[in-house]
Amino acid sequence: MSYIDILRESAESTGNIVCMGLDPQLQALPGEGSARERINAFFDELFHRMRLEGVSPAAFKPNIGYYSALDNPREDDFSGSQALCDVLDMLDAFFPGVPVILDSKRGDIARSSLNYAIEAFDKWGAAAVTISPYMGTDSISPFAYENKGVYILNRTSNPGGAVLQNLHVIDPVDEKEIYPLYIAVAHLIAGMAKDNPGLGAVVGATNLNELRDISTYYAGRDVPMLIPGVGSQGGSAEEVMAALRETGYDVRLARINSSSALTHPWKKAPVPEDYLDICLAAIRSLTEKCSV
Repeated sequence: MSYIDILRESAESTGNIVCMGLDPQLQALPGEGSARERINAFFDELFHRMRLEGVSPAAFKPNIGYYSALDNPREDDFSGSQALCDVLDMLDAFFPGVPVILDSKRGDIARSSLNYAIEAFDKWGAAAVTISPYMGTDSISPFAYENKGVYILNRTSNPGGAVLQNLHVIDPVDEKEIYPLYIAVAHLIAGMAKDNPGLGAVVGATNLNELRDISTYYAGRDVPMLIPGVGSQGGSAEEVMAALRETGYDVRLARINSSSALTHPWKKAPVPEDYLDICLAAIRSLTEKCSV
């Protein structure tokens, strides 16, 4: 099954287009024990409750840095990576058919990019990966695995993204046409996606005008969009859904991501006794706002 088909099918089977970020911060997790034990216990509890109550997002997105930062390789300690393995195994068991996007934002020269693609797809078994387009087409092409997804940074949700992404560039064909760099990146993504189905874009929810511009361009082109920035970063799921529909974009190909607002919305406060209820309520609320 192609990645495009996987997205459409998972959106229809779950009834939503939510992507749930799985980025554990130990100080916000309940319980005691090692990092791996606490991560495993928390997600096992949470996934059990989600499955029991019939709540499922349409994608999951672990950020690899939250796990690899817990490793101490020179001390032969890979507990963070082992915790990620455990979480991926749980997702396979609890949510079969729901794609997992490995958020690693790789990007390098061709052979190195191939190594990173092997890491994401062959070793971690991810359905999709996030990458940077900065080094161009030969850096992107090695990730174009058959039936896998590739989300290329297009217009990101962080405030500093505008420093480069909103710079204006001259069209290489029509030198009279000038547009922001994020539009040039959108042209690159759509052009490559013609021969590589599954190539998509990371487009932040915090820049709604840019999101409209990009989703208008992608409408009808079967370019998946991963949309972070909803929740803690201030983006509105309702506004994103409205923008996608207004521009004629196939919402089933979008995944609206929220991470800490779903898994530990209490932030740095003490973990409340009813933490599972709080998480379930947040997940359910977002899936309802992002229903298809």
